[in-house]
Amino acid sequence: MHQSIARLIIAGLLVLPHLVSAQAKPNIVLIYADDLGYGDLSSYGATHVKTPNIDRVAAKGLRFTNAHASSATCTPSRFSMLTGQYAWRKTGTGIAPGDAALLIPTDRITLPEMLKKGGYTTGAVGKWHLGLGPKGGPDWNGEIKPGPLEIGFSYSFLLPATADRVPCVYVENHRIVGLDPKDPVQVSYKEPIGNEPTGKDHPELLKMKYSHGHDQTIVNGVSRIGYMSGGKAAWWVDEEIADVLTGKVNQFIETNKARPFFMYFATHDIHVPRMPHSRFVGKSGMGPRGDALLQLDYCVGEVMKTLDRLKLTDKTLVIITSDNGPVVDDGYQDDAVAKLGSHTPAGPLRGGKYSAFDGGTRVPFIVHWPGQVKAGVSNTLLSQVDMLASLAALTGQKLGANDATDSLNGLDALLGKSQTDRAYVIEQAVNNTLSIIKGNWKYIEPSGGVAINRNVNIETGYNPAPQLYNLSADIGEKTNMAEQNPHVVSELATLLKQVKEEGSKRQ
Repeated sequence: MHQSIARLIIAGLLVLPHLVSAQAKPNIVLIYADDLGYGDLSSYGATHVKTPNIDRVAAKGLRFTNAHASSATCTPSRFSMLTGQYAWRKTGTGIAPGDAALLIPTDRITLPEMLKKGGYTTGAVGKWHLGLGPKGGPDWNGEIKPGPLEIGFSYSFLLPATADRVPCVYVENHRIVGLDPKDPVQVSYKEPIGNEPTGKDHPELLKMKYSHGHDQTIVNGVSRIGYMSGGKAAWWVDEEIADVLTGKVNQFIETNKARPFFMYFATHDIHVPRMPHSRFVGKSGMGPRGDALLQLDYCVGEVMKTLDRLKLTDKTLVIITSDNGPVVDDGYQDDAVAKLGSHTPAGPLRGGKYSAFDGGTRVPFIVHWPGQVKAGVSNTLLSQVDMLASLAALTGQKLGANDATDSLNGLDALLGKSQTDRAYVIEQAVNNTLSIIKGNWKYIEPSGGVAINRNVNIETGYNPAPQLYNLSADIGEKTNMAEQNPHVVSELATLLKQVKEEGSKRQ
């Protein structure tokens, strides 16, 4: 009897270090907002809309003023962050249609796969837009794979693409949620399918009219990009999306509270169509875009409340950022332009979503980890492509020579322990024009195309001549200094060419 007790005690002592080690790893919650601009939050200077929940996270955390998404659009930014490789290195990583095959190779190390190997339970909730299924696209009425579970996530609950693209259903793990097998889903991005009305042919059925594009199948009174029929029992209701997603995030946290977890919460807000819940309608005074900002802020607050209630706040690294810069009219007549007033979604920056200017890629970036990250403001140059290598360092994991080759270990900067800038940051516009920032200088490579995207009224930054801006003196990129500084142009053009041809050397 006594020997049995002794053996149990010894076994417990042997297991204890592993339990302590597991608990010492912080939980990680990455809140990835959609189209959230540098000037959209009150913690970043907005005065016509208030975001108190995000502001509280910023006030107790580290707010970065020089952090960058790798691209000015969604799909490539997400690809780069999750793989640690610039999306422009791989063909087919532009804005994905809703029926695209999985874009991330299943044999490549990813952010969730790395954390899963380190003992984390990994979850993805929200907008995906990285493709699903094999070449040729997914089987919407069967098992939808490969997808998030095949690249390292333990659990997923997704909008397959974006809310303005079909199919307008939730996908949980490998299946559409609530699908009636007697009413199969059909999706086409090439030609009309089924008998559902379209916005183009039946504008009288719309509760939100389109301004450009977005004139195909109508779901919930909103016409989308692409054609869809069937699956009506599974169709989402736009006004409920934020609550549904936030509920899934909080459920995941509750379920996994006793072990290290990683939650990738990719919000729909503030992307179009902006259809916030009635609790927020009219509350901002700025129309649906402003109301969607309030809804995003509420969702962040609900996640933080869950961490507080479960006494996980001090054990959790929370990162809040965005996939690209802002856009006001992105395809729907939602009064976003008319009610914008003096609010400047990109703050002092030039351009916005899709653009080669910094308004497209310099984004809010807030890091919160009580007791580990000191509250304050940092102007340290960061790139989201470094998330993989930095979190690998945080969790004590080593990457192989061929893993995440563009991702550098910026953990000390991320946690505010160093103010050393990244050696350089590369940004990608929607037409694949690349820019490079090194120190205070930003170089935009020559490219063709229109100067202003008239659909969204955003300056593109495209110019057949090289552009050079001193961001420390000219954050708005107003004065091209290329002619006065040919040696800087040459240096940065050479560096950009080298990175393109040779790749990065991870440190």
